[in-house]
Amino acid sequence: MASNTSSNGEILVCVEFPPKVNSIGILGTDGVREHEVKADQVMSYSLPRLELEIVLIFVLSQVCHLLLKRAKTPIFVSHMIAGLIVGFVMHEIIPEGDKNKMSSSESNAIVMGSMAAFGYSLYMFINGVKMNVSMIKKAGTTSISIGILPVLIPMLILPIFKIKNNKELTSSTMFVATTYSLTSFPVIADLLRHLKIINSELGRLALSGALVGDLLSLFFFTASALLRMWKDMTDVSQVLINHIIIISLFIVVVVLVLRPVMYWIVRNTPEGRPVKEIYVYFVMLTFLGTTFLTSKFGQFLLFGPFVLGLIVPSGPPLGYALEKKLDAMVSGLFLPLFVASATMRVVSFSKLPSSKTDIDNLPINELIVLAMLVSKFVVTMGISLYSNMPKHDALALSFIMSSKGIMDLGWYSFLSDKKLIQQKLYNLMVFTIMGIATLVPILVRIFYDSKRKYAGYRKRNIMSSTLNSELSIVACIHVPNNVTAIINLLDVSSPTRDSPISVNVLQLVKLSAQSSPIFITHQLEQHAPSKHSYSENVIFSFKQFECKHNGNVTLSAFTAISPDDMMDEDICTLALDKRASFIILPFHRRWYKNGSIESDDHAMMELNWSVFERAPCSVGILVDRGHIRRPTSIIGTTTRSTQNILMIFFGGADDREALTFAKRMAQDHMVKLTVLCIHATQRDANSASWERMLDFEVMKNVKNSLNVKYIEEEVNDGHITASLLRGMVNDYQLIIIGRRFGIDCPQTYGLKEWSEFSELGTIGDLLASTDFYSSICSVLIIQQQILSENMR
Repeated sequence: MASNTSSNGEILVCVEFPPKVNSIGILGTDGVREHEVKADQVMSYSLPRLELEIVLIFVLSQVCHLLLKRAKTPIFVSHMIAGLIVGFVMHEIIPEGDKNKMSSSESNAIVMGSMAAFGYSLYMFINGVKMNVSMIKKAGTTSISIGILPVLIPMLILPIFKIKNNKELTSSTMFVATTYSLTSFPVIADLLRHLKIINSELGRLALSGALVGDLLSLFFFTASALLRMWKDMTDVSQVLINHIIIISLFIVVVVLVLRPVMYWIVRNTPEGRPVKEIYVYFVMLTFLGTTFLTSKFGQFLLFGPFVLGLIVPSGPPLGYALEKKLDAMVSGLFLPLFVASATMRVVSFSKLPSSKTDIDNLPINELIVLAMLVSKFVVTMGISLYSNMPKHDALALSFIMSSKGIMDLGWYSFLSDKKLIQQKLYNLMVFTIMGIATLVPILVRIFYDSKRKYAGYRKRNIMSSTLNSELSIVACIHVPNNVTAIINLLDVSSPTRDSPISVNVLQLVKLSAQSSPIFITHQLEQHAPSKHSYSENVIFSFKQFECKHNGNVTLSAFTAISPDDMMDEDICTLALDKRASFIILPFHRRWYKNGSIESDDHAMMELNWSVFERAPCSVGILVDRGHIRRPTSIIGTTTRSTQNILMIFFGGADDREALTFAKRMAQDHMVKLTVLCIHATQRDANSASWERMLDFEVMKNVKNSLNVKYIEEEVNDGHITASLLRGMVNDYQLIIIGRRFGIDCPQTYGLKEWSEFSELGTIGDLLASTDFYSSICSVLIIQQQILSENMR
């Protein structure tokens, strides 16, 4: 392929036919004549060149990310850097003359770009599927303002730049201003997910604003493309007929025909069952059709696939099936190729001739970019402060809403392809996006820490709640088996009229096939249990528990749909909002009756660790072995059985908290509480006297209580403690202990080395280990609220 420049400045490209695709190899033959081929000439063929580029992109991306991830830089930036490096490498090694090197390199970028563009359209379709458009109905005034005003107001700055007698610059300026004032939902969602604050209060506000802004941005970008076509055509009616009417018809068909079909597919798929493959293929075929129509009528590549994705119901079964089939391929293969191919053009097209106007006006375009970013930042900041948001949070939100990423890269690639912006300006935009994508995550981390609001400045624990006051509890449910175990535990917690409990049930559901986490507050009308809805059955079971206690229990039910590694945000936020004193979490491992492991959820274990570290109140993990019994009035009888509960006391804040909860249980005459106090044979005379005084105070009423059996033992190492407990566990249905994480004492010496579940503490790990699999007792491990230094 060769290229030349015509007298009017247009670039003429000559393509060689037949195209050189498959290399015959270094020692190969073309079947007609044998000849030698130099190794570097292999790169003149498009297929080996494409394969080399893909390998280089993936290797360099991972190497760059390995070096940059300590700075928490998104992998998107690594893809951009890899593209720049590969573009430079391929530009240098392609074996052609100086004149043809540029054209061959250009062809190289176009081949890669064609493959990447298809992946980009898939990316936009998947993001449309993940977007929950119904969020707009729930968006408040602040979210709508943050979505609309930072898009509109920056455009008003353009009249300040009085550009006269320069049509080319004016056109470029219009598109630069438009794109830099736009808001991209996928970019902001990816950033929030990278920062792990997508389900924080700030993250939800940013997502709501981004959704409003993204739909407005789509309108502006489509309108800009139409205006450009109108400028290029002499017959205005042709634009109206060929573009505006056709776009309108496309939207009507998608909304009125395809959307009902999508919902029909969902209705005809039984709950909990996967959608039929034929339906998935139908949606994919429709996607290919919309991609073709979008290109056919000159619209931005995202328009058709993105609009189609918006009408696909997010979540299971259809949205989940599409995400499962496409997401890994798109994010793992096509997305890196698209980002890299877009940045390769910076090098590949860098020697294309540029007009003198383009070079002279580059500083003005740089100024416009800066003005757009600053105005967007200031507008967002002003709205946030007007809404009484803390200054640090307002700064973080302003940086988030000003972020740029893959969507913006796609916009500028489209503008460059359509010759709406010149190459020098495209290069500037690419490096600006790279700089913003690198700096914004760092700045957001500086100004916003979601853990800060959970800091223990107020005492919210069981000890601070008197026996004759309401105890507020957050009970977390992962799977149906958790329901019975937690209801049984709450039942033996002895809710009475004088000592009621408030239960906030939180069902935790993994986010799939949508970008936006959802938090649902359920209405607690009385419904019969459903054969299909797991959520309704959970609520029904707890509602029956509330009715059985007739005013001694108040119930609220919630569902949090969010990523596994961010569910701790939902749990802690609910505990903070409800002023809870205690969070109950299920243990991540479950056993069959014979002691073999039923399931082992690593994500749940990580979640429990996170809640322990940041909870605004006390936390308990319930290791359920199915033997906590409760009154069985739910199935028609009021027979009650005695509960034998053991509380193991070593001393310290966690043990005091656990003992206080055990005392609450002992108020019920059907609960037989035993307190086992284990002392070291040789006590440390230098141990903290204040801690001893607190232990003595909480134990004072236990030793002389008629409702509590008190046992005191002295041991000198952990092996004796383990033997002592092994001989007692089968006499109890529930054991309550303090977590005592990281605390060493003679009574547990030697046990820590064998720890399997370190999040449970030394004794909690011992009781949950396989050595005790034959025991019938469940275990509740409690950690007292971690207070800030000035509250201790």
